[in-house]
Amino acid sequence: MAWFRSKGVDPDGDPVAEGTPAGEAASNTGVDVVAAPSDELERALADRQALIQLCLYALDRARSGGVVERLEHGLAGIGVHALRPDGERFDPARHEAGGAVTTDDPALDGVVAETEVTGFADHERLLRAPIVTVYAKRVP
Repeated sequence: MAWFRSKGVDPDGDPVAEGTPAGEAASNTGVDVVAAPSDELERALADRQALIQLCLYALDRARSGGVVERLEHGLAGIGVHALRPDGERFDPARHEAGGAVTTDDPALDGVVAETEVTGFADHERLLRAPIVTVYAKRVP
């Protein structure tokens, strides 16, 4: 079994005994435990994903336009962009149809009329597809 040599005192100011076993928690003993770089990167990426999901959760519940704008701006700063495909051709690989609106204009058939729920992409990776209303040609 590996042992660490502590270099400090406990929270009460008492000297900490030497010999805390490796893998056991050392409560504020001043023991420096250094994670491997790949572990730190994995942890940072996991933390980033958790924070992104928390921001998306907050965005879905935000009632203030200013709060929404601030959250979206902050997310955009780290490469997470809002997707509002109004006016684009509907693509089932990137959009989720939430409804249809009939139209007599054949040029609008299959075009996104409105974004019901904003989608998000982390750089090029789709996090959440936007839910959209699509124009559909009126059937006589």
